[in-house]
Amino acid sequence: MKTPRQTAYHPLTRWLHGESRSKRWDFSHHVVPPISASSSYRLETTGRGARGFQEYGQDSEQPVYIYDRLDEPARGMLEDALADAEGLDAGVCFASGMAAIAAALGCLLRTGDHIVAHRTLYGCTQSLFDRWFPRLGLRVTQVDLSRPHELAEALEPSTRVVFFETIVNPSLEIFDVPLIRAIIDAHPSGCHAKIVVDNTFATPYCMRPAAWGADVVVHSLTKNIGGFGTELGGAVLVKADLAPEVRVYRKDFGGVLAAQSAWSVLVHGLPTLAIRLERQQASALTIATALELEPAVRCVRYPGLASYPQRALAAKLLRTPDGGFAPGSMIYFELDAARADAARFVDHLAQHAYAVTLAVSLGHVKTLVEMPRWMTHSACPDAVEAAGVRLSIGLEHPGDILRDLRAALAASALTPAPGVRGH
Repeated sequence: MKTPRQTAYHPLTRWLHGESRSKRWDFSHHVVPPISASSSYRLETTGRGARGFQEYGQDSEQPVYIYDRLDEPARGMLEDALADAEGLDAGVCFASGMAAIAAALGCLLRTGDHIVAHRTLYGCTQSLFDRWFPRLGLRVTQVDLSRPHELAEALEPSTRVVFFETIVNPSLEIFDVPLIRAIIDAHPSGCHAKIVVDNTFATPYCMRPAAWGADVVVHSLTKNIGGFGTELGGAVLVKADLAPEVRVYRKDFGGVLAAQSAWSVLVHGLPTLAIRLERQQASALTIATALELEPAVRCVRYPGLASYPQRALAAKLLRTPDGGFAPGSMIYFELDAARADAARFVDHLAQHAYAVTLAVSLGHVKTLVEMPRWMTHSACPDAVEAAGVRLSIGLEHPGDILRDLRAALAASALTPAPGVRGH
């Protein structure tokens, strides 16, 4: 719970400082929060231990630490900070982003329930829906959520969840969250579905979907929030009524975020998120603009471009805590198959580039490239273009990133393009 004094400060300042007198741990004499590395905690009495188990899952002014899988100070402070950043009441951190998605949905769904999801999802989320949910008696209908009538037609009395990514991986579509909320609330089926969103691409710096009507927000902390490519983690951010069940789910199913990883994200990741994204999205705009001029590039999708198909909606939803436009650090583009070989392009980057690395993660300080159809989205290849390339912009000088991209375009050329400019 934020004190009145803390509430008066800007969100970005709170992301850096957190709570100096947290209910999790009084570290008022530490400049940096302490790290703990204990799987279990000393209990003065059996009564204290009993109270810890009885109160587990509930918010407490004086939490009783018993066992790392249940609760731990640094992880608890990170959970409070993430909930504050997303404008929700509570956070629960998991060992990965997929563990977080599985937990959020596992707490909301029962056998026989129905989910409506967008037609394009991260490959492992798609695999969860295709491979595992049918075994649990859960039905999933995937539609184009950018078309309101498709959502309205898909909703039914048993629909309990509408799931989508706030910025779609990898195609970078976005959705009118307030409109989706309105369609659900007014639907004659009376389904009362919860909106669960994966906000990994946007982060709370670029978008806070709870303010637009989302009920549950999930993140892969491995990506932008962690930022440095050193930690694996996930988070579920919820309103107060759902928090106890998500905590108990984590206790019973495991998949808890390691204390050391939580500490790293708390101390290094979240506090630097804003300054990293400011630099990354400035570079992303420079690079996306340059890619549009390349003859071998068929199309470029980046919310910061004037050519972005949903530019007006992006300008409405993608906003920093200060209200500035925040198009993010991800670029998706497709090569012209008649002019360049996409696999050869990416392979050249992998083997010769200095500023661009072939790797499947994103949101790190280093620029990463991959081909979704054959890699992250191989579970749903029809959802993405064969010649599509996903680019996560890092902190390198944008001129160096462009230098490597242009060299790879030249090396992957199939036929000379008329009127090509020299570089």
